[in-house]
Amino acid sequence: MAEIDIAPQFGAELKVTNGIAWLDDIQQFYRERSLIEKDYAAKLKALAQKYFEKKARKSSSLSVGDTPTVTPGSLESASMTTWGVQLTTLEGRASEHEGFATSLISNIADPLKNLATRYEELRKYHAEYAAKLEKERDGTYGDLRKMKGKYDSVCQEVENRRKKIDSSFDHGKNKARNAFEQQQLEMRNVKNTYVITINVTNKQKEMYYHEYVPELLDSLQDLSETRVAKLNTIWSTAAQIETSTLTRSTRLVEHLSGEIPRNNPLLDSMMFVRHNAGSFLEPGDFQFEPSPVWLDDGNVATDDGAKVFLRNVLTKSKGQLIEFRRELDKKRKEVENAKKVRQNIRDGKDKRDEVEVVRAIFAIQEGMHEVERQKVTAEVEVSTITSNVGDVSIGASAHKFKSQTFKIPTNCDLCGERIWGLSAKGFDCQDCGYTCHSKCEMKVPADCPGEQSKDEKKKLKMKRQATANAATPAANGGASDSHGDMPRINRSDTVNSMNTLSSGYSATAHRSISGAVSPTDETPPERVGTVKPTPGPPRRNRVVAPPPAQYIKDDDDIASIAGSSKGAEQKGKVLYAYQANGDGEISVKDGLDITILEPDDGSGWTKVRAGALEGLVPAAYIEAMPQTPPSSLSTINRPDSTYSASSVSLAGSITAPGKKKGPAVAPKRGAKKLKYVEALYDYKAQSGAEHDMAEGERFVLINMDAGEGWADVERGGVTKSVPANYIQEV
Repeated sequence: MAEIDIAPQFGAELKVTNGIAWLDDIQQFYRERSLIEKDYAAKLKALAQKYFEKKARKSSSLSVGDTPTVTPGSLESASMTTWGVQLTTLEGRASEHEGFATSLISNIADPLKNLATRYEELRKYHAEYAAKLEKERDGTYGDLRKMKGKYDSVCQEVENRRKKIDSSFDHGKNKARNAFEQQQLEMRNVKNTYVITINVTNKQKEMYYHEYVPELLDSLQDLSETRVAKLNTIWSTAAQIETSTLTRSTRLVEHLSGEIPRNNPLLDSMMFVRHNAGSFLEPGDFQFEPSPVWLDDGNVATDDGAKVFLRNVLTKSKGQLIEFRRELDKKRKEVENAKKVRQNIRDGKDKRDEVEVVRAIFAIQEGMHEVERQKVTAEVEVSTITSNVGDVSIGASAHKFKSQTFKIPTNCDLCGERIWGLSAKGFDCQDCGYTCHSKCEMKVPADCPGEQSKDEKKKLKMKRQATANAATPAANGGASDSHGDMPRINRSDTVNSMNTLSSGYSATAHRSISGAVSPTDETPPERVGTVKPTPGPPRRNRVVAPPPAQYIKDDDDIASIAGSSKGAEQKGKVLYAYQANGDGEISVKDGLDITILEPDDGSGWTKVRAGALEGLVPAAYIEAMPQTPPSSLSTINRPDSTYSASSVSLAGSITAPGKKKGPAVAPKRGAKKLKYVEALYDYKAQSGAEHDMAEGERFVLINMDAGEGWADVERGGVTKSVPANYIQEV
């Protein structure tokens, strides 16, 4: 038979040994489970004790409140009694878990440990027996190998005797032949012994592999199966113990479940009411309280200005009341439907989450409450105004105001001030074009003339601005109290004014300019309260070259130029591309040359001609080109300005077509490399917007081309202006 390709160590080492070692893992599992159960039981007991103590401290306040009018004595509310049952149940559950932990050690872990010890001893007996059988088998194999060696030696000896016969002489041949025959007899005996040993070894091998080893493996299998059967018994015991524990715990919870329905919510409310019933005094109504610095009564002011305000409030409130009432009815229906859904959830007819439904109810009620407050406010406003001054909204023609953000500087038609600032928020009427601040909306008279054309809107704008300027002292040169911090620049050129305001602050923006003068002209710009600066002596190391010959004109040329410039049309250039949005407007591209037909009249629009098209464009989107007066060709004793290229934009806001530049301020230290300039001549400041200069003095350059031949420089953290042709970059 073929040898069995399996060793006895397989069953002994890999199956039985591992199975017995696994018993130790199982008993360790139950020991750790026991520790967890004991720890859990201790924590449950501690938790129950902690909340028993809290219950004893808070029972009275939770039952009847902190300040009951009637002392409750030892009575507890139904909720507190039910809570006590839950804590008692928790203590019972803790005791059950503690008993379960003890049973796991005594009935499961310890028997498993003993069982593993006994099975390990049996496994060792099997291992020792397997080793003995293997030793016997190896001994039989050794005997066979020895016999084979002895047989080989005898055969070799026979061969040697045969060779001696051939090599012996005649008188010795008989002796050699007898020895040869004797050796052959010995060889046959050894051979027979070798054959018998082979048969014995084969039989022993057969017995080893077909009887001894199978019997040993069967015994090991029986040991393993016995272990599994015993383990099943122990597992069943563990399951029975846990089931008994859970059954007793279930009875405790069932008792608690039976006590909970007895907690009627109405009982807590009744107990609290009976111990806290008392009188209630509603707070009195608020009354008008005069200011300590201005004696007045609580009557509504009814002068003309107040009636304008009251009329606007009344008109707005009456218009909102209908919408408020409609929205309020809608919200109430939504709340009623949500409450029906909640009741269906309580009755078990709806499977939705009650918490989410309640959250939705609160959200709807919050919106309804807000609408109701607005409705009540509007109703009281209407009733208060009509009861004091009557229904002043009758016959009023209210403006259709729409909230706007004015990117183009615009004046308020009521107060005459700029709608100015970072936000530039305000209102404009969609029909007549009335513009006002947000704060002025309710002060505007309800006298809208209705929908107007663009030309009519411009005429109304001019009329309203004239009225506002006449009524507002601040319009004649000073700033109003509320806008005292805003720059006000008086110019004849409206376009330049709007460009300056839209481009940001510049140190040159505080100078009042009477006209536009080219920076390349030899006549410097005239400034209010200043004199023409005269250059000091030139530096020795600097030679000023004379102007090129093609720019020098004789007297006849100057006269002809002066005569031809009279009556010439105003030219301009488009700073930003604009797309027409209404009647009378035209679209223009960035950098386009145009002719100004009608300058800005205060409405923020300028009529221009671009090619064959004529129409309106925003005044802030264009730049008027300077017209050179005859006197601009005269000479003065100061160097020409070779840096300035603009005579209109005071803030230096335009550096390239379509690209804005921020306010002129000194760059932050370390943010970028600073540029410095050096004074070529001495200069005495003629106003607070200018710096004094001494020859050779250095400044931080802010803007070399601030307009009008001036540059913005910084000294000591203060930015002011100096003549651009009095400095050079270093």
